[in-house]
Amino acid sequence: MYPRTWAQDVLRCHLCETAGPPMYCDICHIHLCKACVGEHLSDESKEHKVVTFKKRGFAPECSKHSKKLCELYCEKCDFPICVQCVSSGEHLGHKAVEILKSLETKKEVLQRDLQELEKLIFPKYQEIVSNIPVEKADLQTNSKKLTTALHKHGEDLHREIYTAIEKLKSDVDEMESKHLVVLDKQKNEIKCSISEITKCIADLKKLLNSNDVSLVSAYKSRIAEFRRLPPKPTVSLPSFTPQKINKEHIYQLIGSLSALSIKTEEHGYTMDSLGAESSPPDRPLIDVPRIIADINTEYGESNELRSVSCLSDNELWTRGQDNIMRLYNLHSKLVNSIQTKSGNTPIDLAETQSGELVYTDGIDRTVNIVKNTQIQTVIRLQGWIPLTVCSTSSGDLLVVIITEDMKQAKVVRYSGSTVKQTIQYNDKGQPLYSSDIYTKYISENRNLDICVSDYDASAVVVVNQAGKLRFTYTGPPSTTKKSFNPVCITTDSQGRILTAECINHRIHILDQDGQFLRYIDNCHLQSPCAKFLQISTSEYLLDMGKLQEIE
Repeated sequence: MYPRTWAQDVLRCHLCETAGPPMYCDICHIHLCKACVGEHLSDESKEHKVVTFKKRGFAPECSKHSKKLCELYCEKCDFPICVQCVSSGEHLGHKAVEILKSLETKKEVLQRDLQELEKLIFPKYQEIVSNIPVEKADLQTNSKKLTTALHKHGEDLHREIYTAIEKLKSDVDEMESKHLVVLDKQKNEIKCSISEITKCIADLKKLLNSNDVSLVSAYKSRIAEFRRLPPKPTVSLPSFTPQKINKEHIYQLIGSLSALSIKTEEHGYTMDSLGAESSPPDRPLIDVPRIIADINTEYGESNELRSVSCLSDNELWTRGQDNIMRLYNLHSKLVNSIQTKSGNTPIDLAETQSGELVYTDGIDRTVNIVKNTQIQTVIRLQGWIPLTVCSTSSGDLLVVIITEDMKQAKVVRYSGSTVKQTIQYNDKGQPLYSSDIYTKYISENRNLDICVSDYDASAVVVVNQAGKLRFTYTGPPSTTKKSFNPVCITTDSQGRILTAECINHRIHILDQDGQFLRYIDNCHLQSPCAKFLQISTSEYLLDMGKLQEIE
């Protein structure tokens, strides 16, 4: 028997002994050739499930119904179900998909996590830990320099100052030791994280090679945890300031060491994405945009609809010209309503990643968050007016603010009430945004760019996460170019930027690099000053006094 044919000779049809059978019964657990499939199915004393050999084992046995295979997967309950589970009514109203499709979807998530860990996160951790020896060398060089300076200065002093000199040298050693402790601690923590990442990569590879639906379904992604890179200490190394020798004031004249300062600076998740390989499936623009549904609200001429915010596919927050913020579902039903804390009209509203409502109060100079029907003021400004707000993927708030004299405008990133970043000028020191009272809407793109529609500047200004200007869009190239005055902005899951202008009754769609793609101008957009966009997970919502769902 030839070695290369041995494996084929071992695998034979259960009924006729034909080598290399291509079929398999998932219930009886036997191999079948195509010719014997009919004979096997003719045995009606029990159920059968014949599939190709490659697809064997995809449908596990139902844990509730003996001998039943789970050909479906309940997305709400998050486990496999059989046909009898469905007919029992236990999963009534739940969305069920084919088990193979569910497995493929989950493996796509596993593959994206694996790619991001291997190609981005793991190398970045290695890069960070590799820089620590360099910092140690700099630390030792600086410490040696300080010690030498202190020793030279001490030789010029009288014997009485010897003790003081040694004290300062000891201080240097102590500060170096403290710094080394911090660096060693950081190194150990990063190495621990690297070990966890390595294990996660190995586990993901194992899951990707497994057809065990239970194991794959049990996977809990830690990618969000690893995306947040280790904090980097900001160290101000001590320096020595010599003084002229004076016996009467010897301790003062020796000089002093500046205190060791160690501050932790968060890296944030600033790495570029893997691109199309790890992006959500591309959803191309359809040839002709169309209105899917109208969502009727109580807004009208006396109380015009001004802003919309939706984080889910089912509900959206709205605000008009009064002090009430209203929550509607897509069936035009008013679900909830909340009055502002001050009784003032809110300027803008947004939803956090956890579904909490945030709104700005220009008169009260505050940014507020609604938690369990209780309104908490998280930001209170002095000398500045908060205009618009958006919530970022990291949980921060980006707020557009202007000075009370309307001479300056900037974007501020807040973590809770703490300022983390201010974006105001380009590399040449010129203002990025106009300082007028006209509202500047803001949105974070999926690549972490910060996009602002600036009505008075007739531009869309896009900076990267670090606040560096990437591009300014002032309308598409055209031989008959019309005025461009964007009143609102949002982004979709593909990183496309959408901005609406009231004068020309249309929506501009750009790619994430600012290249014009197309207009939406065929949906009878007639309300020139009340168009505000918000993207849900699958469609665009357009404010036109009443809401219209546009695809």
